[in-house]
Amino acid sequence: MNLTPEFKTKVRVAILEKRENYGGSDADFSKSLGINNSIFSRLKSGETDKIMSDTVWITIGRELQVKVFEDNWKVARTKVYSEIEDNLNFCKELSRSMVLVDDCGIGKTFCAKHIIKKMKNTFYVDCSQAKSKQLFIRLIAKTVGIDNQGKYYDVLANLKYYITTLEKPLIILDEAGDLEYTAFVELKGIWNGTDGVCGWYMMGADGLRAKIERGIDGKKVGFAEIFSRFSDEFIKLVPNGTADRQAFYSDLIGTVASANIQDQTKVKKLIKKCIDKETTLRYLETLIKIGA
Repeated sequence: MNLTPEFKTKVRVAILEKRENYGGSDADFSKSLGINNSIFSRLKSGETDKIMSDTVWITIGRELQVKVFEDNWKVARTKVYSEIEDNLNFCKELSRSMVLVDDCGIGKTFCAKHIIKKMKNTFYVDCSQAKSKQLFIRLIAKTVGIDNQGKYYDVLANLKYYITTLEKPLIILDEAGDLEYTAFVELKGIWNGTDGVCGWYMMGADGLRAKIERGIDGKKVGFAEIFSRFSDEFIKLVPNGTADRQAFYSDLIGTVASANIQDQTKVKKLIKKCIDKETTLRYLETLIKIGA
């Protein structure tokens, strides 16, 4: 493995940018990256050579979405982007909780990750990477910057307490429908321990809605309580009616296409291709990159 100095510099810049929006100490921030504070100090002073293994550089680069090669893909302020931004600001400022359940491929994750780059004490958790209770809690602990090793209940107790020490924290739980039952129910305890001081934003597709509705209908312990804590409502951005739904997707696809191609005469053609195939922004990106 041979990482270039340019890649390491990009990762270093991303680390320092992330640090600006982290309200804890340098030591805690270092833990969130999986490195020790002495290494972070060297990074701050400008060092990149021989301070971390290539594996660590790659891991941090992946977590911070550092691109090895720039693809020039531009962020478009779609209706999805604006709605998610409003939701996140609401949850953060008022320490409230919401659930967004919507179609795949409309840019939920992409938008959320881009928005929170400028938000202080805001943490993104991909639940698909930590489905069990133990992995879920330890991942959140690492993400916010505390030690996630040791006894599970110590980590859990420290996590709940540490969140309350941050200024207006917000935690985004993406792919929440992938969580196992015990992990999902543990969320109620964390919410209770941070009530009034932490905002929560849960995102997922139809699987998340089905999981919650099944749990409530079957009177399974925890589901009604969790849904109540997350405002007793599923937020949905894509309209249900056929005509409204098509208009929504035409606008979404057109906005993203317009931002990412020079020849604006191709926009309508791209919209039609995507609508005809009932596909998403991922398909649009493929079409644009292959020059279709």
